[in-house]
Amino acid sequence: MHFDVIILGSGPGGYIASIRAAQLGMKTAIVEKESIGGVCLNWGCIPTKSLLNSAKILQSIKKNGDLFGINHENIEINYAKIISKSRKVVDQIRKGISFLMKKNGVHVIYGNAKLKKRKRIEIFKNEKSTEEHSASHIIIATGAIPKIDEKIKYNTKKIITYKEALSLSSLPKKMIIIGSGSIGLEFAYFYHSMGTKVSIIEVCPKLYPNGDDEISDYLKRYFDKIGIENYVSSSIKKIAYKNNEVVVDVQTSFKNIELKADIILYAIGVIPNIQHIGIEEIGIQTEKGFIVVDENYRTNIGGYYAIGDVVPTPSLAHVASFEAINCVESIKGLNCHEIDYNNVPKCVYSLPEIASVGYTEKESIKKGFQIKVSKFPFSALGRAITDENTDGFVKVIFDDKYDEWLGCHMIGGHVTDLISEVVVARKLEATSYEILSSIHPHPSLSESIVESIAHAYGKAIHL
Repeated sequence: MHFDVIILGSGPGGYIASIRAAQLGMKTAIVEKESIGGVCLNWGCIPTKSLLNSAKILQSIKKNGDLFGINHENIEINYAKIISKSRKVVDQIRKGISFLMKKNGVHVIYGNAKLKKRKRIEIFKNEKSTEEHSASHIIIATGAIPKIDEKIKYNTKKIITYKEALSLSSLPKKMIIIGSGSIGLEFAYFYHSMGTKVSIIEVCPKLYPNGDDEISDYLKRYFDKIGIENYVSSSIKKIAYKNNEVVVDVQTSFKNIELKADIILYAIGVIPNIQHIGIEEIGIQTEKGFIVVDENYRTNIGGYYAIGDVVPTPSLAHVASFEAINCVESIKGLNCHEIDYNNVPKCVYSLPEIASVGYTEKESIKKGFQIKVSKFPFSALGRAITDENTDGFVKVIFDDKYDEWLGCHMIGGHVTDLISEVVVARKLEATSYEILSSIHPHPSLSESIVESIAHAYGKAIHL
């Protein structure tokens, strides 16, 4: 069968591309080898947030129950029910996406796809069943897979990735997490909240490697306080198995230590999922494991495109979705605005949450800006005090010469929602004057943004 567009992969890049293409009147098909929604929906963004919500409710009751007049004696954790709830959420959203695709007339094909020349795709249903389709345009949106250290023998019983961590049959007593990006930090918080003794090993000198230094320092102090062990500037020298435990020799910045656990979670990142799909046979150009594309996500081979985690842009669901729309609208001949990748929000949904956009303080200085920097702590904010959620702060960075909002970095409760105001303001090139001239509701957490900016310009009232 011939289509206008065929998309490989139904994650937040692929399914968005398919729906938008269908809306624009293109005959569209999407190929998925497992479940609609890809990793993000089935084994990533969505189920982890369900688990984290359970953890936050539990910790809130334990920490503040007495203050709010709530008797919380004899709290019991039903771990199986927590996992079951996360899978029900996944199922509900998956059905919703499937409905939208059916509503828009997207043709869904299940199977393993292999790219062929002349814009054809071979679909392997099973060992004996194949079918072939063609399209005027083919979009590769196959996402990413966990990155595993090749020196370590992967063992799904003792050494796991995020996929296994989402549905362990029982709660481990001790867990070692290797890597402290968003995946590692979120699972560290969840399992710690459930009662697991958690240790994090990170090779970089910062606990939150890609974040602002002050955010990372605050997170490290917070994790130290609540009992999540963390070792930065550290590397694994050896992994062994003894008495049904995993024994890890770790070289820290000051000494060698030995850690023992029931299980190891590998969270050192992801790599593009482009193996065995015919990239090489067609001649699609790659660099450092990523597919090379232009500003409209066209590969070097006409009619073939790539979006999301398979291209060298931030590996985030919302980035893949934006790229999907731009790619499809470009195919249709519409005028598209290039994505400003410096205005992409990055979030971690642990507690405290982390959210950031734009340049860090170090990056701003390195780029030669003369900057104004300020922080406003949630401990000075009325709404945060009423909620007993005073951990963290909002940090803003402005260019002193042109009053450009260079960056914003937050750590605390609900900051993954607050960051959207900053993204829109920076998109509209708002200055400090415009933000300070905009009335924010009281009491609200959004006041922290105004107060932080006011403090940078010597106008703070509450600090």
